[in-house]
Amino acid sequence: MGKNVYTSEIKWAVVKDKLEGRLTTKEIMEKYNIKNKSQVETWMRWYKKGEIYRFDQPIGKQYTFGHGPESAREDERINNQVTHLKMENEILKKYLAMKKEWIKE
Repeated sequence: MGKNVYTSEIKWAVVKDKLEGRLTTKEIMEKYNIKNKSQVETWMRWYKKGEIYRFDQPIGKQYTFGHGPESAREDERINNQVTHLKMENEILKKYLAMKKEWIKE
């Protein structure tokens, strides 16, 4: 029984679903076939600390100095950051819309 490998797309989707709050951790685990809730918690901790570079790290590699291998291209890192910011912006827009609804009531 080896380690499970999750793509960065799955990690981002899990974080997005968790931040939106529509699904429980258990439902998210079933949806993405994640074996342990600590994995979801780890990805959320990375996201909250701003360690988004960790979503692209292979198992066993923990880059901190340059936030990734030297072979990672600059445009790749920029694309990952843009994806992250778009997701964050989308979530904030949804939150503001919900907040407006709460104020109306």
